Amino acid sequence: MKKALPILLVLAALLGGAWAHFNRSPGDPNLIELHGNVDIRQVALAFDGSGRIRQMLAEEGDRVAEGQVIAVLDTRTLELQAEQAAAQVEAARQSLLRLQNGARPEEIAQVRAQLTSAEATADRAAQDLTRAQRLQSSSSAAISGQSVDHAQSEADAANAKVVEVRAALELAEAGARKEDIAAAEAELAAAQANLALLRHQIDLGTLRAPIASVVRSRLLEPGDQATAQLPVFALAVTDPKWVRVYVGEPDLGRIAPGMRAEVFTDSQPGQPVAGTIGYISSVAEFTPKPVQTEELRTSLVYETRITVTDPEDTLRLGQPVTVRIPLAPATDAAQ
Repeated sequence: MKKALPILLVLAALLGGAWAHFNRSPGDPNLIELHGNVDIRQVALAFDGSGRIRQMLAEEGDRVAEGQVIAVLDTRTLELQAEQAAAQVEAARQSLLRLQNGARPEEIAQVRAQLTSAEATADRAAQDLTRAQRLQSSSSAAISGQSVDHAQSEADAANAKVVEVRAALELAEAGARKEDIAAAEAELAAAQANLALLRHQIDLGTLRAPIASVVRSRLLEPGDQATAQLPVFALAVTDPKWVRVYVGEPDLGRIAPGMRAEVFTDSQPGQPVAGTIGYISSVAEFTPKPVQTEELRTSLVYETRITVTDPEDTLRLGQPVTVRIPLAPATDAAQ
């Protein structure tokens, strides 16, 4: 019994201290007690484009990671258009290569052979013309003037053909003009841009979570028509999480960013959630009606956010809480 008595006294002291800690009077000069609500950022997530929803991959209450796919649109039409655009890109690329590489050696050899043939034809026509003119100028006049004119025409046509084929050979050897190559490059760039646009539109058909969060609401289902203005999911961003409270002007000078705070809930009054003061508004406002304080509702207050560390996820959006900010005793502050 003598050994058990000190243990009982220690337990009684601990219980008394705990009771005093959780039931400190709001009038305690070393404690500020505030009332507010848990505030969590929300995201109304929608597709950037429009289309029929093919898959919904998340349920309400699911935790989703950043970048996780949570919904998919039916993009079959866009995929077919992308295949067509890819073929057009390849055709434009081959056209550009043909211009850049110029004529093949076999093609140049073919044109040279055509030039040789045209020159031989021109030589034969010139010989026929010379023969006809000689016969016409002889005393026998064994050829008519019409035949001479015909030989002249044949010779002129043969010479023109030589000029045409020689010009074709020069073009084949010189290759494509810079302007033609530039135009082919522009056509290839346009085809590539069109393909990139279609692939981007296909990628927009996949809805990803922008940040680690919890699915609060699933607003559409597979088969629904989605648009950029119609949210598909409502997400709650649980990190960071904070409590919104309002501080009266008399207590404004007693708090500062970075001070420690404790957040209590009615469901777990003995398990406070640790937090720190993160933001204090520089502009006064009238106390919002949902905030319950002992002061008049027309009093001016300053919005304050208490950033909390809640690894167990015990706090819920909109949940009413009590925030207690312990202050250093005046004697300690003076020292």
